Amino acid sequence: MPSNRCIPALLTDLYQITMMYAYWKSGVHSTESVFHLFFRSQPFKGGFSIACGLSDAIDYLSELAFKPVELAYLATLSGNDGNPLFEPAFLEYLHEMEWRCDVDGVPEGTVVFPHEPLLRIQGPLIQCQLVETALLNQINFQTLIATKAARVCLAAKGDDVMEFGLRRAQGSDGAISASRASYIGGCAATSNLLAGQLFGIPVKGTHAHSWVMSFDTEKEAFEAYSKAMPNNALFLVDTYDTLAGVQNAIEQGDALRQRGGKLAGIRLDSGDLAYFSIQARRMLDAAGFPDAVIVASNDLDEYTIASLKQQGAQIDIWGVGTKLVTGYDQPALGGVYKLAAVRSGAGAWEHKVKLSEQSSKTSNPGIQQVRRFYQDGHFIGDMIYNLDGPMEHDRVLIDQTDLTRRKRIPAGAHSEELLVPIFRAGTLVYEKPSICASRDRTLKQLNSLHEGHKRFLHPHEYPVGLSPELFGLRTRLILEARGEKIAQALTRDPAA
Repeated sequence: MPSNRCIPALLTDLYQITMMYAYWKSGVHSTESVFHLFFRSQPFKGGFSIACGLSDAIDYLSELAFKPVELAYLATLSGNDGNPLFEPAFLEYLHEMEWRCDVDGVPEGTVVFPHEPLLRIQGPLIQCQLVETALLNQINFQTLIATKAARVCLAAKGDDVMEFGLRRAQGSDGAISASRASYIGGCAATSNLLAGQLFGIPVKGTHAHSWVMSFDTEKEAFEAYSKAMPNNALFLVDTYDTLAGVQNAIEQGDALRQRGGKLAGIRLDSGDLAYFSIQARRMLDAAGFPDAVIVASNDLDEYTIASLKQQGAQIDIWGVGTKLVTGYDQPALGGVYKLAAVRSGAGAWEHKVKLSEQSSKTSNPGIQQVRRFYQDGHFIGDMIYNLDGPMEHDRVLIDQTDLTRRKRIPAGAHSEELLVPIFRAGTLVYEKPSICASRDRTLKQLNSLHEGHKRFLHPHEYPVGLSPELFGLRTRLILEARGEKIAQALTRDPAA
């Protein structure tokens, strides 16, 4: 079932509204502008990320409008002098404002890399500024969790991964977004019923230790559960003694079989999962239950799963919660939203660059697109180029921080553009794919990524670079900006 969760216009930071007010007061609010949303470094020290959150961003932009109650709240805000922050005419402007920007975005489930724009927003400066915070909120978190899910699923090597982090997630909305992103990242199911209803994600679940503890014996608990749920007979076996629990599950499996039912499997939630899964597999097979699955949980992540696989663990389904939905070892993606160009009327674009003492934080100018090259079914490099510049014929990728690092794309390589039209003049022109289609895209994209980029320890860096034209534009703007600063300093203090 598709979701359309309404995101209020006030899901933003105060400084977005104060800047909008200042644009309006200065008469530059209608200036056409271009912003890009991107991140600067890979999460989890990995070699790739999975773009996610576009669907919710589309829902937000489609319904973007200030409601009377929100404008009434803004009218109550005051400045340091006690007077209102915003004059009534500005609030009336917000009331009448209609979304009319162009938006291009990378489809969900796409493998992406640092400095590549995931979204490009073009339109009136005041509107582009308004949407920054909410778009970062949607894209940052879901991209982080989809990436974590993809890593966990890679570690599972084709085994099903079930997400069940609802109880440990950061609030109800965080849990819903995490379930959605986890599925797009490759998980097979969730325990979150609301996410199942909203998005059509398969839901799975059995019982907890409290079920077993509510009976006098484990045998009684398993028997009662199998009679109540004969079509969902998967038993949690580690409440008291794990291998004794496996034996009790086997006995109940025999009883189920006599009644025409079937033992679905067991779940291990503590102890040495490698040892217990190997012993449980032997016991189940010997008892005539080779199809009974073994589910494992207990603070799993990609590293633990990879280790258990290496130890020969006989686990069929991996239940991952806390360390998936919280992005456990990296709490945020760190995506940013930067101005790259402005123009008044139909004039030429004035390209913008943001400088920093850290070279990685210096932004890229222009109206950016990403061209991905591939050969023999594998991605071989991405070029970030400027749509406002001359047509790019030179297939050279230049590292934006190191002129000497270059990659030349072979003549026979094919290419595709990653950013696709989403909105044109405020009208939605993109047909959102189903969540299953986005999940399938993730799997196909990962299959096209060389193994060296997918390993967890010291992954090989994927080639991403600027086109020669964009690199030249960026360099010129940086030198001009730094030269202006030096000139100003010399004017103030000739001895400098």
